[in-house]
Amino acid sequence: MGRILFFAIVACVVLRMATGKWPWELWAASERSQDEAQARALLGVNRNATRDDITEAHRRLLIRVHPDKGGSNEAVHQANRARDLLLARLARAETEQA
Repeated sequence: MGRILFFAIVACVVLRMATGKWPWELWAASERSQDEAQARALLGVNRNATRDDITEAHRRLLIRVHPDKGGSNEAVHQANRARDLLLARLARAETEQA
């Protein structure tokens, strides 16, 4: 048991030295990128979409999925989550550049 723990710790440290991130940071980034890809697909925007592109795509999607137009509340919530996720990514990118 001690050997396995030792090798796991060594593997984590080697990965940290090689990538600059701990394994759990890489896994979180992977999940976040998958969520962002799904959000981009839902809104129909590309990876380089600007804030205006995202809000315009969100507005167009809401017109289609709004409950008054035959959509559902869940579809509206998904559209809002997708917009919020992509706008948060843009805000993080702007903060990292500054």
